[in-house]
Amino acid sequence: MSDMSRIKTFNLPDLGEGLTEGEILAWLVKVGDTIELNQPIVEVETAKAAVEIPAKWAGQVQAIHHPEGTTVEVGTPIIAIDTDPGAGPLETPSTTATASADLPTPSAASLAAVRVAPAEGMIEPGLIGGAAPGGRTAVLVGYGPRTTAAKRRPRKSEVPTPAGVDHGVVVGDKTATTSTIPAPQVHDRRVGASGGAVLAKPPVRKLAKDLGVDLGTLTGSGPLGSITREDVQQAASGASVVVAEPIAAATAPSFGADREQRIPVKGVRKLTAENMSRSAFTAPHVTEFLTVDVTRAMKALDRLRGRREWRDVRVSPLLLVAKAVLLAVQRHPMVNSTWAGDEIVVKEYVNLGIAAATERGLIVPNVKDAGRLSLRELADALTDLVQTAKSGRTSPAAMSGGTLTITNVGVFGVDTGTPILPPGESAILAFGAVREMPWVHKGKVKVRQVTTLGLSFDHRIIDGELGSKFLRDVGDFLTDPEAALLAWT
Repeated sequence: MSDMSRIKTFNLPDLGEGLTEGEILAWLVKVGDTIELNQPIVEVETAKAAVEIPAKWAGQVQAIHHPEGTTVEVGTPIIAIDTDPGAGPLETPSTTATASADLPTPSAASLAAVRVAPAEGMIEPGLIGGAAPGGRTAVLVGYGPRTTAAKRRPRKSEVPTPAGVDHGVVVGDKTATTSTIPAPQVHDRRVGASGGAVLAKPPVRKLAKDLGVDLGTLTGSGPLGSITREDVQQAASGASVVVAEPIAAATAPSFGADREQRIPVKGVRKLTAENMSRSAFTAPHVTEFLTVDVTRAMKALDRLRGRREWRDVRVSPLLLVAKAVLLAVQRHPMVNSTWAGDEIVVKEYVNLGIAAATERGLIVPNVKDAGRLSLRELADALTDLVQTAKSGRTSPAAMSGGTLTITNVGVFGVDTGTPILPPGESAILAFGAVREMPWVHKGKVKVRQVTTLGLSFDHRIIDGELGSKFLRDVGDFLTDPEAALLAWT
């Protein structure tokens, strides 16, 4: 096999929804590593989510073209892989030089060592935009690869990578290699078993979960005391484990001399801001409120948890709220629709969105065709959705195509709110905290469990009567879910 055919360059694929760029959060491999087909090699954050991209070929990593923290355009080469490392050393000498402000132009011989994959190689199989079922087969008109150079997000402080890690950096048509590159401080902080803050990137957390390692029992060897993949692998192999102490400095905000902190608006937060601004000033919002006695609903949940077939299922009040919304949509289909300018598109299917607050910002993944799921299937789908969102692994596809949304503000101890519609949807329901309150029940004041619902809707589609009836039916279900299930289904 010739050098040209064995060295293949993988381009950043279109990860769906016409996204044009992504920020490299973390490389999961380094130069010289032997990788397998479909092995995760890099974590990339787009405007919608952080996703791990698998290797398109098996082989050995020859070059990493962009360091962590770089924002790369779709279609830009990001890594070169030797698909036949057993064939011996490459004949063409590599071009290495010290990085400087004036980078040398690579020679024709050095460029021959790396072959850019054909246009189809820009699309990763199994990802949105690839050959997987439901994926797009072409980049949308007006979107896709651009010819501008990758840009590096500026930082106030730079932390070098460990010595010996060599990344080839491609800028425009110039190539350079540097042994120390700034590493971004992109980590996931949570509380470990020791009670201290655990600093680790999402891929490291996934590895620890797969290997059964408790991150709270480790002392990190990475920047700011973060836990690395090597720390987890060492612990899994039975090496000595040291209990980590709280990292107070890592969790505190970093203020400058002016006592201010500046946080770049990018990724999920940037897209959320754009969508909410567009929705708030495009769709005329109306919000209605309803306070309901959910004592029977909470007792129904307790009975459900006690059943043998439900003991391993996560059952929460959100499950009943979701079921109430789905049944109310059957009675009032217009609520599940979209304003399309000269027409209203009413949808038979319900892609039920659940707003989730993550460390990267607010995201709204949805359960596809939720109206056709049984109560048990709906519970499993909601559990999977929430766990995936918390782990930072929600895919762009899971956040696309939503038709109706629930935002559970009650988990924050909030009674209700006036939520803003996700773009393209006509209604969103805020579910508030369930509290014990004095309530008139059967002519007497008793302590009951009460919650407040807030429904925002697009007044171009849903008038006051329709919105009120829909909200009333959701409330009636939550007041007595067992009776409603018998009467409505």
